[in-house]
Amino acid sequence: MDPIDRGPEEYGHDGDDTSSRQRPPREPLTPDFGQHTPALARTVQLVTGDYLLTVNPVDGSEIEVCSPPRRPGTPAKRGAADRADADRAARPPVPPGLNRPALPLLERQEERERLVRLLARGRSVRLTGPSGSGRTSLLDLVAEDCLDLAPDGVIRLSGFHRTTSDLLHELFHAVYDAPLHRPDRDELLALTREIGAVVVLDDIEFGAAALDELLDATPECAFLIAATPDVPAPSANSAVEEIFLGGLGRPGAVEVLERAVGRVLTEEEANWAGDLYFESEGLPLRFVQAGALLRQRDEQRVGTSAVEEFGVFQDTPPADAPFDAPPLDLDDAVPLPSLGEAAAPAALLASRLSTSARATLRFAVALDGEVPHQAHLPALVGDTHADAALGELAGCGLVSPVGSRYRLAAGVQTQLEAAGYADEVASGALIAALHYSWWAGHPSVTPARVCAEADALLAALVALLPGTTPPGDGEESTTVHLARTAAPAFAAGLHWSAWERVLRSGAEAAQLAADVSEQAYFQHELGVLALCDGDLDLARAELESSIGLRAAVADKRGTVAGRRALALVADRSGVALALGAEAGEEVPDARHEESASPAGGTPTPFPPLQLPADTYTLVSHQPAPTTSHNKARGGLRGYARRNLVAAGAGVLLAAALGTVVTLGATSNNNADNPSDKVGVNPSASQGGDGDSLGADPAKNGDGDDTGTATSRPTDPGPDGTYGTSDDPTPPGSSGRPSDKPSGTSSSGGGHTSPSPTKSTSRPTSPTPTTSHSASPTPSESHSSPPPTDTGSPTPTDSSTAPSTNTSASGVASSAPVETASSAAPGNSTVDTPSSAAASGDVI
Repeated sequence: MDPIDRGPEEYGHDGDDTSSRQRPPREPLTPDFGQHTPALARTVQLVTGDYLLTVNPVDGSEIEVCSPPRRPGTPAKRGAADRADADRAARPPVPPGLNRPALPLLERQEERERLVRLLARGRSVRLTGPSGSGRTSLLDLVAEDCLDLAPDGVIRLSGFHRTTSDLLHELFHAVYDAPLHRPDRDELLALTREIGAVVVLDDIEFGAAALDELLDATPECAFLIAATPDVPAPSANSAVEEIFLGGLGRPGAVEVLERAVGRVLTEEEANWAGDLYFESEGLPLRFVQAGALLRQRDEQRVGTSAVEEFGVFQDTPPADAPFDAPPLDLDDAVPLPSLGEAAAPAALLASRLSTSARATLRFAVALDGEVPHQAHLPALVGDTHADAALGELAGCGLVSPVGSRYRLAAGVQTQLEAAGYADEVASGALIAALHYSWWAGHPSVTPARVCAEADALLAALVALLPGTTPPGDGEESTTVHLARTAAPAFAAGLHWSAWERVLRSGAEAAQLAADVSEQAYFQHELGVLALCDGDLDLARAELESSIGLRAAVADKRGTVAGRRALALVADRSGVALALGAEAGEEVPDARHEESASPAGGTPTPFPPLQLPADTYTLVSHQPAPTTSHNKARGGLRGYARRNLVAAGAGVLLAAALGTVVTLGATSNNNADNPSDKVGVNPSASQGGDGDSLGADPAKNGDGDDTGTATSRPTDPGPDGTYGTSDDPTPPGSSGRPSDKPSGTSSSGGGHTSPSPTKSTSRPTSPTPTTSHSASPTPSESHSSPPPTDTGSPTPTDSSTAPSTNTSASGVASSAPVETASSAAPGNSTVDTPSSAAASGDVI
């Protein structure tokens, strides 16, 4: 017997034993080799406008109307400490291993002072200059001078691959403390109007009307905008000052080169620098790169002899030596770079860097100029010290800061591609995609960190997209998996422009890979995004397509999420979905018949039924008054017209069946039934009791029996009452002469004389009635006094029932009549169903 797991009860261990010998269930001896519980999907709930969006990476995001208690209030502005943290996060990190001091900004003092004066007066300024002219360095200095000008401080934004809407949302989150909240357009504009800050916007890519929209949305902000000459200029009506930033003069360019080298130039190097100045138009970036070339040349000129003579470079000037240090007396065997190499120095500089730095450049070329964050370089390159490669690249001027990251400097991408760095673009993009797929889906990685690497991740996705093919059995497309992993992170991180780009690329990749389920997911997310942006037509199209694809692969949970989102689209657009229709299928003409209100404001759920003349009276409830709520949903809560017509036909059918049942119940073969004793042409006088159908009770005794027949109901008169027609015959009479007066017996003793005229009776469709007796007592007599014979049964109160008798004239009456209790003792009153509720309007 197992000493830990007890045996069954026949071994003496019952279920009630609570002795100390009981032990907890044992754990597996090798838990690492067992099946692990899969990690739960990270769902994030955020509020966007009037909606509550639940980002679900498994079945697709779910969207619903946000209840008032869950809606965030007016967000509060950040304090000075929070603004300082945000400012540090907006700057690029200092590359590790870069121990060279920052170069001073030369010949820019005049532009610096002018920019500060304009911003202090609340004016917006656009600084236009070519790439490599030092725009970003000048913006940093001006931002430091304007820290105390505005109540909300200085806000740094990057306009690279950003739209007006993106910048407004980033400005909102930089000033307000509103996590997981993305306001709608109206709320966003109301909040940005309250921001008073100096906004430093670098690398903007739009102008003209889009720039005017940004400035109009933030009237209390002063913008310092940096752009290249190819970006559209501001409109003529905008109050934006424009300052052009050109290259440096020759003395300033030579000084930059000397500071980059760390010593005074020789005469040969000074002449070489002069030739470079005319070729580069004095752009500071070219001289920073030229200084890196001279430093590499100095390292080559030192050679191994310097180690033997000076030890381990103990007397060699350090990298941060002042620029006025005397030139070194080194071997002149290493010539100066040619003017062509100095004009395009990227390939030559890269050849003299470390292996990790060159591998980083290959990844940057594969990612369209995006340099991965330094934390990703060890995993991508395969070297634990590869993060220092970013410092090498920054010191050589091969990369430049863009927002909070680095990109290849201007012209470097083209130069490296010509040098053969683009030969391994596909393999580099594949390695980056595999790494980012694993990293973005790791539970420890927050959506904000994924959004910071959005450009590099999207570049890997775009590079792999053209070569996407259907994978083999048991495999998954790398492109689809990368998009599938990154899309929820971009949505939760509120970087919705990147979310839209990755969804569209993912949908295209899934189509190329023939992955129907993933294509359905991407189209579902695109529909949800369109709904959040207010584009209802696009949302409907995307959601209907997604539901159809998910139905093809039997994805029930995804189909439910899509139907819910589509129902919300229908509610917002006022186009109701047909009951019983397929997912995404709209009933023809539903848009016009259900959402539009008729003239007068009363919705018409279905057209009037075509009833035969003088046959039926249809009673219905008064429709509810039209409001903005039910008007948007369509008539009668969006039911289709055909459903309501079918319902009305069903009511009439039920009434007809009730009539048949009533006739069958009242018919009796009993020989003692008084109805069998009625002649073919009896008197038509109404009985003494108002509850009868017109048959007078029979008198027993002395052979004086009087036979009566049911009266013929008359048509309503002009005033809507009964018994006032043009026929002078009273309501109780039949309207035809009889051989003997009513109420007299024949000489034959007890038998009524037949009438020459025969009357027939046939069932007709019922007429719904709504009248009920107020009390159980018999109603008052209308014409003749009640019978005096005590042998006849007392009339009892009966429920209302439709009239089923038709006179010989063939005219059916729609008058409400009352059924009489049978004269036979065993008969009971039979109620017939009513086809309409009390108190309605006649259609």
